[in-house]
Amino acid sequence: MNSIRTVRRATATLYSAMTFLLLLTTLGVKADEPPKPVEGDFVVPRFTFHTGQTLDDFRLHYLTLGKRGNPVVLVLHGTGQQAAAMLSKDVGGQLFGPGQPLDASKFFIVIPDAIGTGSSTKPSDGLRAAFPHYNYADMVQAHYLLLTQGLGIEHLRLIIGNSMGGMQTWLWGGLHPGFADGLVPMAAQPTEMAGRNWIMRRMLVESIRQDPAWNQGNYQSQPPSLRLAKTMFEFATSGGTLNYQEIAGTHAQADALVDKRLAASVAVDANDFIYQWESSADYNAEPGLAKIKVPVLAINAADDERNPPETGLMQAALKQVPSARYLLIPGSADTRGHGTTGLARLYAAELAQFVAKLPSVPAGR
Repeated sequence: MNSIRTVRRATATLYSAMTFLLLLTTLGVKADEPPKPVEGDFVVPRFTFHTGQTLDDFRLHYLTLGKRGNPVVLVLHGTGQQAAAMLSKDVGGQLFGPGQPLDASKFFIVIPDAIGTGSSTKPSDGLRAAFPHYNYADMVQAHYLLLTQGLGIEHLRLIIGNSMGGMQTWLWGGLHPGFADGLVPMAAQPTEMAGRNWIMRRMLVESIRQDPAWNQGNYQSQPPSLRLAKTMFEFATSGGTLNYQEIAGTHAQADALVDKRLAASVAVDANDFIYQWESSADYNAEPGLAKIKVPVLAINAADDERNPPETGLMQAALKQVPSARYLLIPGSADTRGHGTTGLARLYAAELAQFVAKLPSVPAGR
């Protein structure tokens, strides 16, 4: 199987058949034996949210790599992303190729679009601000239904998630203990959503909600605040102090970087955006930590703006999980703060060792 070489940044229209062919082209994979992404949809006749609200014909979109029958790996993306983001050259290009930690010839890899993103059911499909409010537990439940009812999967070899996907990985451990042989939460803490992490998320949402152009979610065009709020949040909570000093160390360089980010197209809907970030409001995986008995490799970055290690929260929480190992990537001009775990080359070797040492799968599983 040939390795993945390049993947372009996915857009919201990724999932048409023609676009998928273009994706395979940009992967640079030869036609003989490629790790072809396969897309699919699972429709839940009636999905019940944590609020008690229900939604009929609830759609979950997903991608898979590899062959059914191989050990299954669930891969979970970050906030505002979608499944295809995990196929980028910096993530999938380092993890899913031949000889890599999650070689798609040896594993069956499932990468779903979370609720409210990509081609899964989302507010912009029609309900707009009347869409049921969802949280991370709803996302975990939706993925559980996708795996068990949609794909007939009763057990996972591994769950690995980044940022929002990392927090969901922590939740999986407590909500469905033992469903996976190992957990790899990245760029995430199991502790309550609070501090600067929540303050900035709340401000991000308020910046759009308090824009008169938002009009209670009934806008005709995207509110101008969306671009400004999104750009401000990204600068403030991801990128890395040393990296920004390296690439924007002069006033002119900093201005040029701001101008470039503000000029970039924003392929996101404001209502979808608000729901995505508000979904983290009640996150707290800590009550379920004692239920986690399987090996855990927690990967964070020392310069992570959203999960700063100096609070000691992560270290204290991990004392409740004897099976956990903590990999803290040192900050440098080569890291990207909260975005560091989007560079899989920085932890691929440790991940490979972790996967290789997972307990043997019992016969018949």
